[in-house]
Amino acid sequence: MAKKKKDDTTGHDSDAAITRDIRSGQKFTLAGAIGRKGGSLLKDGQVVPELTRAVTAINSFIMENLADSSGALRGVLTAIVKDDIETVSAHVETPLKALEVILDRYSSNAHLLEELVRRVDFTWGRMNLEKPHFQREGEAPHPDDEYTVDSVKQQLEGLALLLRKKSRGRTRFQK
Repeated sequence: MAKKKKDDTTGHDSDAAITRDIRSGQKFTLAGAIGRKGGSLLKDGQVVPELTRAVTAINSFIMENLADSSGALRGVLTAIVKDDIETVSAHVETPLKALEVILDRYSSNAHLLEELVRRVDFTWGRMNLEKPHFQREGEAPHPDDEYTVDSVKQQLEGLALLLRKKSRGRTRFQK
């Protein structure tokens, strides 16, 4: 019993192009197939998309320059960067500018800062298998609370200051 021949005109155009290349005797390569499928996701033959490179550059800067003994703030901040595609995309050529925008947004907005501290406290509690110390509005922080609104704001502002100093003096941080 003969197998049914699949019609090349059905499906995606790129699938049909791959099939035509194979049948026309052109050498089929995985790189060529990925290139056809990837389209504009990959620029200038780079294996890693620009958005991913920008997020990685930002998160590397955070990991190298944010003093955070338990790592909860670093973890939450890198997650925020990864999720804030709009800001990072707007500064994909200068990713540390995106970090500056994010840091300023959280430092200057009391509500966002409080929510950030709650996320960090929650993350700290999960990491240490302990009940976190949530700071309530108008109350003094718990004496054992590593992440208070004031301490997190200081860390964000310190990181932003360091970022501005390094960005002014060097261009190697742009990507």
